[in-house]
Amino acid sequence: MNNPTLKEIAAQLGISITTVSKSLKGYSDVSEKTKKAVIELAQKLHYTPNSFAVNLRTKESKTIGLIIPTLVHDFFSNVIKGILEEAEKRDYLVIILQSNEKLEFEKKQIDLLLNKRVDGILMSLSNETGDFEHLKSIISHNTPLVLFDKIAKLVNCSKVSINDKKAAYDAVSFLVKKGYKKIAHFRGSYLPQNAIDRFLGYKKALEDNGIPYDSSLVFVCDNNTDFEDGYENAKKVIHEHPEIDAIFAVTDLVAIGIIKYFNETGISIPQRIAVLGFSNWFMSSVISPKLSTIDQPGFEIGRRSASILFDEINLKKNNSVVTFQSIELETNIIEREST
Repeated sequence: MNNPTLKEIAAQLGISITTVSKSLKGYSDVSEKTKKAVIELAQKLHYTPNSFAVNLRTKESKTIGLIIPTLVHDFFSNVIKGILEEAEKRDYLVIILQSNEKLEFEKKQIDLLLNKRVDGILMSLSNETGDFEHLKSIISHNTPLVLFDKIAKLVNCSKVSINDKKAAYDAVSFLVKKGYKKIAHFRGSYLPQNAIDRFLGYKKALEDNGIPYDSSLVFVCDNNTDFEDGYENAKKVIHEHPEIDAIFAVTDLVAIGIIKYFNETGISIPQRIAVLGFSNWFMSSVISPKLSTIDQPGFEIGRRSASILFDEINLKKNNSVVTFQSIELETNIIEREST
C-alpha cells in the first residue's frame, strides 16, 4: 500500500491540506477536535512524512557522511558510538563508509556523499592519503568537513585529535623511567600524520633522556592495524637486535602481534622485553600478559567531532561565520603486566 499523502487525509476529512499539516505539527490555531481527527486518521492510514519533500523545502538532508579507514578496529568502533550518540540527539542519519586505507576509495566515497547532498562530512584519512585535493573539493562545495584522528594539517577545516607526538614522548619516557634503555619502535607507514608524530615523539624522548637514536631499531608496519606486522617484525628485531629490552608499538594490534610471537617462542614479558602499545583496545586488557598502552579516547573524539560538525551545519544554515577549531584531547598511560 502506498504511503498516504496530506492531500488524501484532507479529502477524507473535508478540510484543507494546510489544516492537516498544521494539525500534525501541533499548531495552536487549529482546534483540538480537528487535531485529534487528523492524528487518528493519519495513524490509521500509517501516514509518515515525505522526508524527501521536507528536505527539498528546508534544503537539509538531515544526513551526514562518515568515512573511516577500517571498521575492524576497536578505536573506530568507539568513535562511531560517539558520533551516533550525537547524531541521534539531532535526528540525523549517518552514512558510514570504509576507505579500507585506500586513497582511491576515499575519493569515490567523497563523490558519493556529495552527490547524496549530505549536510556535512566526518573523516579519518587513509594511510595512502598524501594528496588533499579531494578534501578541498568538499570545502569548495560549501559542505562542512571535520577531520579526526588521522588528519591533514594543511586542510582548512576543523579537526579533533590527540597530541600523538606528546603521547609517544610520554610513553617512551615512561619506559626509560622503568629502567629500559634499548627501546625499539614499530612505527606506522610514512604517510599518516599520527604515525609520523608517534615516531617523532619516540625519537625526541630518547634524545631528551640521553639515549642515542638508532634508526636500525625502527621497524615499519605498513598496515599499522595488523597484528601480523607486529608478529613478523618481532621475529626480525630478535634476530637483528637480541639486546633490545623494550618495544613501543604504533598500535595495540601491532603490540598484540609482538606478544603472540614472544609467547610462542618463550621470550618472557616484561622480564626479558617490555611491550607498550597505543590506543587501549578491549583486547589489550584480556590478553596474557595484559598490555600496557596509551589510552586514546575514541568515544570522546567521535562525540566532539560530531558536535563540532553539527554546530558548523547550523551556522551555515543561518549564514553565520564559521570559525574552524583544532581540538586536542588528553591521553594517559595505562600500565599493565607487559611493562
